[in-house]
Amino acid sequence: MELIKNNPYRIAGILSNATERELQKQKTKIKAYSKVGKEIKSDYDFQILESISRTEDSIDKAFSTIEQNQDKVNFSLFWFLNANPFDNTAIEYLKNGDAEKAVEIWEKVTTDKDVNSKNFSAFNNLGTYKLLSKTQNDIKEGIEAKIKLIKSDFFENFVHSVADETFTIDNQKQIEKMVDELLTQFKNQYSSSETLELFSNCNGSTQKYLSKKFTEEPIHKIESQIESTKKKRNQNKGGAYEFGLRLYVNCKDDLSLLKSLLGTNDLKYKMIADNLAKEIMQCGIDYFKEWQETKDPSEEGLKLLKYAKSIAVGSQTKDRVKENTEGIQEWAETAPIKEDLAFVTGKLKSFQNSSDTISNAKSLVSSCQSRLQNIRNILGSSDEFYLNISSAVVSNALGMVIEVVNEAQSGLEYNKAKLIRLPDIVSDAVSAISAMGSLDMNSQTRHRYSENKSTISGINSQLENVRRQIRSASSSSSSSSSSGGCYIATMAYGDYDHPQVMELRKYRDDFLSKTVIGRSFIKFYYRYSPSLVEKLKNKQSINLIIRKGLDQFIKAIKK
Repeated sequence: MELIKNNPYRIAGILSNATERELQKQKTKIKAYSKVGKEIKSDYDFQILESISRTEDSIDKAFSTIEQNQDKVNFSLFWFLNANPFDNTAIEYLKNGDAEKAVEIWEKVTTDKDVNSKNFSAFNNLGTYKLLSKTQNDIKEGIEAKIKLIKSDFFENFVHSVADETFTIDNQKQIEKMVDELLTQFKNQYSSSETLELFSNCNGSTQKYLSKKFTEEPIHKIESQIESTKKKRNQNKGGAYEFGLRLYVNCKDDLSLLKSLLGTNDLKYKMIADNLAKEIMQCGIDYFKEWQETKDPSEEGLKLLKYAKSIAVGSQTKDRVKENTEGIQEWAETAPIKEDLAFVTGKLKSFQNSSDTISNAKSLVSSCQSRLQNIRNILGSSDEFYLNISSAVVSNALGMVIEVVNEAQSGLEYNKAKLIRLPDIVSDAVSAISAMGSLDMNSQTRHRYSENKSTISGINSQLENVRRQIRSASSSSSSSSSSGGCYIATMAYGDYDHPQVMELRKYRDDFLSKTVIGRSFIKFYYRYSPSLVEKLKNKQSINLIIRKGLDQFIKAIKK
């Protein structure tokens, strides 16, 4: 330890409890030697220490340094004194290079013993020797011996041995002075955690002072780093990742030290930890926002948020980190499908303003199909997000088809043209719904799709049956006289004398029978209608459709 190797008492070549007379005598002798260039040696240039080179300047400085009582005490704590026979014997061993024997003597009078008037110097001397060791455990024991001496009631004996008897000292202040000196010695030699371990056997007041010493500097460093990073981030958000990463690396050890000293429940620690976490998090957020339109910055952003999470203590800070992490993760999951997703959502948006036609519904499905397949390949067929997007396409297309079919069925009794178009519309609807079936859907959409597919397919089947039966009837019926009844109309209305049937007969007799074409139609009608009636007479739904069509026809001929 430098403070021992170059201790002013060592340079002066005396022990720390030398009398004033001895001190002055040594001063005169050593300065005289120095002036004539004669090599200066001392009985206390112990072999356990490295050699020392004394100059006239260093000698003058050494003696001036130990003139004041406080300085005498400070430097005596890092040197040896001879206060009793035990010390005298031990120091002789040190002079002769037998440090092991010297330590044995001092340990004999100090191990498991309290400080007293006979061994206070042994605690100091043993502590000084231990502090010269390169072994951390020895240094730890040396510090413990020094602190034990200073805390004891017999530290006064030590003080009066090296300084004036009238000099009084504050024990706690002296501990703090010694700790400060030791921390200076250890600064570039040990890490903070190693240094703290060296003091681990010390009492509560020493630990408290150490805590204060060790927290002030790291807190200041972390606060300065946060402010510096914030300034750079605001000026250059594109470099926020590097700023945040550097902030984390630079503050990690200091924060770890504060955590070990203060604990996570300490308000001071909570504040500095949360402030650090917030700035690292903000670096991640700003970097992500700055680059998300031109590249995928999610990996870097999430990395900083992960660091922020590991630091955050307060629930509010933790919640903010979690919320932003989830947001970036969601973006990251959709980044590979960004183009396809934008296409599908764009189609869905424009679809809302398109007219209700089955053609538009088919176009939505066909245009989105390949894009949805790309999304499916990346996210998987069971991914919730993918299923919701695909279901949205089906739901919109299906909704439009249903609107068209419902509109086609409404008001058939008043619009003959609609009745004629209905079969083609329903058939087209079935085709569109079948195309939708190739898309994946969530359970809710699948249920709605299946129900409507079944309903519209049923309507189409009924209309197809009517078509087939009409075609069949047209090829098998025989002719009938023009004076006969209106077979199909009678079947549809259920009564030969129904007013509507009578209206049709009147139209036959007053109009159709008077033209060549009309008479040909009458002949054709009576040839094929009986067999058709036979097949359809119990088909209530078909009869209803026929009746609606006839109503419209009768309404038209009355005008």
